[in-house]
Amino acid sequence: MKKRKVILRKCDTYDVNLLSGIIREGMEELGERPKGRILIKPNIVTANKGYIHHSFTAHAVMEAMVSVLRQTFDAKTITMGESGGIGLPTRMFFSESDYYKLAKRIEIPLVDFNEEQTREVPLYRAKLHKTLLLAKSLYEADYKIWMPKLKFHIVTDFTNALKLNIGISTHKERFLYHDDRLHEKIVDLLEIGYPHLIVTDAITIGRGFESSPYPEHLGAIIIANDPVASDVVASHIMNYDPEKVRFLVEARDRGYGSLALTDIEVSGDITIDELANRTRPIYSPFQNLHELDTPIKFYEGINKNSGNPCYGGCVCSIKGVLGTAEKKFEGNLKQAKKGGIVMGYYDGDVIHPGEPVALIGTCAGVSGKLEAGKTIHIKGCPVKVADLMFWMLPRFSLKSPAADLRNLALLIYFSIIKLLMQLTIPFRPKAKIMTEKQTETIHRCRQEPDTAH
Repeated sequence: MKKRKVILRKCDTYDVNLLSGIIREGMEELGERPKGRILIKPNIVTANKGYIHHSFTAHAVMEAMVSVLRQTFDAKTITMGESGGIGLPTRMFFSESDYYKLAKRIEIPLVDFNEEQTREVPLYRAKLHKTLLLAKSLYEADYKIWMPKLKFHIVTDFTNALKLNIGISTHKERFLYHDDRLHEKIVDLLEIGYPHLIVTDAITIGRGFESSPYPEHLGAIIIANDPVASDVVASHIMNYDPEKVRFLVEARDRGYGSLALTDIEVSGDITIDELANRTRPIYSPFQNLHELDTPIKFYEGINKNSGNPCYGGCVCSIKGVLGTAEKKFEGNLKQAKKGGIVMGYYDGDVIHPGEPVALIGTCAGVSGKLEAGKTIHIKGCPVKVADLMFWMLPRFSLKSPAADLRNLALLIYFSIIKLLMQLTIPFRPKAKIMTEKQTETIHRCRQEPDTAH
């Protein structure tokens, strides 16, 4: 049994040698000894050479991690793997983030979980996902290292270790329950996505839409041996009460560990309070649509099946599309055409004479009077981001990143490669049958988490 520990270290620059020293000392303090097949999962949710530069784990942090594994632990088999966001080809984000170049330089295979053979693995502690399609690299890993990028998040307040697990699911299952049940989904995935080590890039953090964020300097590296403990500390750093962060409360209630700082050993050369003071003045847009500087009016309805606001579904999609459009074209939202956007089923009137109104989601509708110059209904549960980019944004005279010829060419090119790679999956060597020990490694949290270590 190991006590849950989180180490906070000052680090103002992306210097590989400095980072290597910090990570090595942190692992020694935690008593971590990686061996066997090591899987590193960075955060590469999106990237674009033109305007998305801070959504992914910095190269230097990854390079330092690999250096420590090789030089200190003589690690032989190391793989980096990820399933990128928004349902778009992960290869495109690998290329745009220059992770392919990084992988070549440090001689580490970089895999897209969507292009690997998968096995259906049962989940024993989940509420929604009773099984999960697990990519070969995840399935065969003996030791897992999660390397998130600390960012504010438009739905879950912030993203760190637990939210990173959305990227262990393939695109076939990524959007399952990504609606008003998102917090429960995140904790479902913790059973499989329970890493041995978490090293968080908090040198430059992100504010705004987490997939196309604005950079803010924080100057820290967070190292932990428990994902829930790491997120509890991160929550305080980002000035959120863990008892009000829904996925953390869900994790606690399912027995994954206490949310009290007194139950976590926190050490290092910088304090939580010092880091929290640095993030306190930061305003992160797109967490509240009604605070955006735009003539568009928003109507947040409910999922008619559950009666709950669909914050993780269509509301999330709208926030993300607007956040990306604003990041690509500064001032885009302020210059939009007046109108209304209805997400889900809205209880009330929506009055916009002579103006566009967009109904977002299959269940979208209005209980009262709907008056508009032109109404469009974009269906989906949740609605596809591409549909919003192509069909909704132009209705409000908003410039769309999807209309950029370079972006369109990249999407087509990498979509074709992804399809070809997926067609070759049946002809590749089968994933090995797991030993009992490997099964225990995958289900590290089938028992109480304090004994999982």
